[in-house]
Amino acid sequence: MTVGDAARRDALSALTERITRCRRCPRLVRHREAVARAVPARYRGQTYWARPLPGLGDAAARVLVMGLAPAAHGGNRTGRMFTGDRSGDWLFRALHAAGFANRPQSVHPGDGLELHAAYITAAARCAPPGNKPTPVEMERCQPYLLEELRLLADVRVVVALGKIGWDAYLRARRASERAVPRPLPRFTHGATAVMPDGVTLIGCFHPSQQNTFTGKLTWPMLRAVFVRARRLAARERPGSVSG
Repeated sequence: MTVGDAARRDALSALTERITRCRRCPRLVRHREAVARAVPARYRGQTYWARPLPGLGDAAARVLVMGLAPAAHGGNRTGRMFTGDRSGDWLFRALHAAGFANRPQSVHPGDGLELHAAYITAAARCAPPGNKPTPVEMERCQPYLLEELRLLADVRVVVALGKIGWDAYLRARRASERAVPRPLPRFTHGATAVMPDGVTLIGCFHPSQQNTFTGKLTWPMLRAVFVRARRLAARERPGSVSG
C-alpha cells in the first residue's frame, strides 16, 4: 500500500467515526432507535446497531455501489450495509461471483468479509420509516457521500441500485461541481451513462424482495451487471464518450 493509499484509508476511517455519531435527522434517530427497542421474535436477544452506517470496502476501489438506505432489521441491526437482509444476500453473492468479494455472504462485521476494488455506500445512512427518507434528510446526509466521492479517487464505475441511487449519484456530482451529461440520463436496468470525466454509471434494479420475488430482477441479470462493471473498471479512464 502506498503512502497515498494509507492516507486515504485513514481519512475514510475518520469519516466513518463522524458518520456513526451523526444525529442530524431527529425523525431518523427516533425510528432507528425505536426499531431496536421493538425487536421481532426472530431476532430476540440480539443487540441492534441502531446508528448511522458508514460505507465499506476498498479505499482503492474502482467500482462504487450506490444503495438507498439501511434496512430496519438489516443494516440497522447488524451494523453493516446490506447485511442481515435478503437484498444483501443477493448483492454479496453477485459481488463474489464477479471477483469483488472474498466470500458470497455478509453476516456481521468481523465475519472475515473483504471487498477488493469495490466500495459500498448509500444515499442515506439511517434506516428510514417505510424505506423512504425525505428530501431534507437526503440533503443532510449528502456531505458524507461527497466526502467519499472525493476520497475514492480511483472509481471508474458506479453501479446504482435503483432510481434513487442513480439520482443521488448525479446530484452528488453536481453538488461537487463535477460535470454530468446533458440531458440527464434516465434510469433503467442496464442503462449506461458515461460522465464527462469518463466514469461509467450503470443502472441496476435494486435487489429488494419486491424485485427478486416477482422476477423483475433475476440472478443472471444482477450477476451480469457486476461482471460488466468489472470489465469496464479494468479499462483506463476514457475521454468524453456519449452514453
